[in-house]
Amino acid sequence: MAARKVRAVIFDIGRVLIRIDVGRAMKGLASGTSLSPQELWSAIEQDPRWKDWQEGRISARNWYLHVKQRFGGPATFEEFTEAWNLVLDPEPVFSNELFQKLSKSYRLGLLSNTDPIHVPHMESRYDFFSYFRVRIYSCAIGAAKPNPLIYREALRACRVRAEEAVYIDDISAYVEAARRLGMIGVQFQSSEQLVLALRDLGLQI
Repeated sequence: MAARKVRAVIFDIGRVLIRIDVGRAMKGLASGTSLSPQELWSAIEQDPRWKDWQEGRISARNWYLHVKQRFGGPATFEEFTEAWNLVLDPEPVFSNELFQKLSKSYRLGLLSNTDPIHVPHMESRYDFFSYFRVRIYSCAIGAAKPNPLIYREALRACRVRAEEAVYIDDISAYVEAARRLGMIGVQFQSSEQLVLALRDLGLQI
């Protein structure tokens, strides 16, 4: 049974632990540009340096300068940072009760494709981070999901084998990438669904 061998539970962050509101962030960033918030987000995601940004090969200030040069937008780096972080809903998806319960029996880890602006904001803003000693960020590792390297780094940091870890993500392709390595993959759909899925695996929560 899966529960006998589970030693770690590893979570994605965006749209699992923190709700994402792209429109709210892009509204601030699009001010003063010729693009709508939706057009700006699409252009940013397709930007040739987006992968470098997600994988830590461009600094926060240089990313701001790059976006400003291409599209315009906020006048200062501080204004850009404030707008960029508006994508993160201030209220987390789960109460800390879930992590308190899980942390008694399992090593908890975070595994996220994220950037050098979001990381310090999240770590200072959300107190649930204190339950996660293992924090694996694409911008720190130099690789992003679904690259196997970032999953292996999370397993190494949790000191578990793949078959001993549950990985939770809202994106099916990232869940499948974890399963291909031998991890137990769970696709997140709602907080209620996730709790039921973890109980079905026999986890103690």
